[in-house]
Amino acid sequence: MGNLKTVAQKKDIAAGTGILVQVDGKEIAVFNSNGSFYAIDNACTHVGGSLSEGPLEGHTVVCPWHGAMFDLTNGQVVNGPATEGVSCYKVKVEGEDIKIEVSA
Repeated sequence: MGNLKTVAQKKDIAAGTGILVQVDGKEIAVFNSNGSFYAIDNACTHVGGSLSEGPLEGHTVVCPWHGAMFDLTNGQVVNGPATEGVSCYKVKVEGEDIKIEVSA
């Protein structure tokens, strides 16, 4: 079990958008999909595009560089050109705080 780290507040992430946060030196993209929050590695596995800047389509984020699509619930590739998924992090909302579980 990892440690929970507060990375943002609910008001910081509008519905249908994402933000970039730094947790223990890692860049993590945190998204608000219709009031549910998700966290995945920020770098697209294709060429490293910033997923936090990509548009959401339901529970999927589209890389703004080449259009690779990733499922926010598990980090898996939904559509290429990426062939490898990204790491996914457990998110817990406590009051207004958004927390991510990171390895100890």
